[in-house]
Order: sequence, then structure tokens, then C-alpha cells
Amino acid sequence: MEDKNKRNVVVTGGSRGIGRAICLSLAGPDTRIYFNFYPEDPEAPETERLVAEAGGAAKGTCASVTSEEEMSDFFKKVIEEAGSIDVLVNNAGITKDGLLVRMKEQDWDMVLDINLKGAFLCTKIAAKQMMKQRNGCIINISSVVGVMGNPGQANYVASKAGLIGLTKTAARELAARGITVNAVAPGYIESDMTADLPEKAKEAMLSQIPLGKAGQPEDVAEIVAFLASDSASYLTGQVIHVSGGMFI
Repeated sequence: MEDKNKRNVVVTGGSRGIGRAICLSLAGPDTRIYFNFYPEDPEAPETERLVAEAGGAAKGTCASVTSEEEMSDFFKKVIEEAGSIDVLVNNAGITKDGLLVRMKEQDWDMVLDINLKGAFLCTKIAAKQMMKQRNGCIINISSVVGVMGNPGQANYVASKAGLIGLTKTAARELAARGITVNAVAPGYIESDMTADLPEKAKEAMLSQIPLGKAGQPEDVAEIVAFLASDSASYLTGQVIHVSGGMFI
């Protein structure tokens, strides 16, 4: 049921890692959080529980960001239940690393589909509702490597660089309707995505960080919470790096 006093938030890939931290950073008595995950994830109920523990409410749904049909249905249900979409965080992402000359086409396609096409589809759908409302906030989770490049991650880097371009274009197109669009570019963050990296790769990344340590999901989530707040209402088209100085 619609409650105009509630802020309604959608977070893609919200069942664990940075996505869960974002859900928790936005949780509160005046916020309803809807998140998706794909494929089925046994961690999803834990995100719902933690958000409830923080005084908010969250609902997880298994739906693929690469499917316009599934995402349209997902957002339709959110709007029917909540009445609005006030914040969209495009966080869903994967890696399929490999040297460029050895990279399989299917690994290229999968990463671009989830990381970039998924954000495009969700932004396209959510923006239509936000345009009717004449307000809204869209936050894309990019990466520092989308600006710097990174050997062995041509697909991931291309997707994250593309996300920055999408952010800037969407910001220009949607500003007249009171919608802000910004990106957060994390550096080396301790998460499920980086846990399996070889120790040598972790050491190499740490050596590039002036602060000398990896970041935590909460470091990213707090910047997202700021961008989603009224304090950031005059910010749009920006890329905020959360990388310990990895990119200066």
C-alpha cells in the first residue's frame, strides 16, 4: 500500500557483499528496500533480517537484471506495492577474468550483460516512474578500474567504464525532471568478489593504494547513502572514487 511518507529504494544484487551493506546503510523506519538477486541465493533472507533489525523493511526477489521482462515485472510489483521508486542503486555485477587474447566470447557477453546491460534496463524502467514523480535518485556502482584499466579484466573494465558513460548521459537526460544520476567507483574492497583473488594479486593491488589497506563494503555503502540523501541533491553526473587513493 502506498505511503507517501516512506522512501522506496531498489538495490540490485542486494543479497550479499556491497549490495547488502548498501541495503543496511539505507535502512530505517521511513524506508522500504526492495532488492533482487540471481540465481537463487540462500543469503537473501539474512539481508531481510538485518534490515529489519536496523528498523527498516526489505523484500528480496529472485530476478535477472539481464531480462527486461523479469525486471519490468519486478519494478511493476514494487510500484504497485509502494507507489513510487525514490532511489535506484545499480549494484549487480560479476567478474569473469582472463587475458584479452584468451577471453571467451561468452565470458565477455556475460559480464557486459549483467554489469552494463542490467544497469541500462533497470535505469530505463525506473526512470519512467521517476519522470512521472518528477524526482528520483539513481546511483551506479562502477569501479576504479573503469577509469584506470586493469590487466586480465577487459570485460569487467569495459562494463564499468561503460557504466560511467551511462551515468553521465542519464544525468543530462533526466536532470530536467528532478532526477539525479551519479556513480560510485570502489577500489579494492574486501568482498566475495575479491576473496578468491590469488595472494599475489591482492598484494599487487594493496601496493597501489596510498592508504595501504583494502576497503570494506561499508565504505562504499556510506557514500551511496550520502548520494541518496537530500544533502546530495545538487550533485549529478559525478563519479566518486572510494579507493583509498588508488586513483588520484
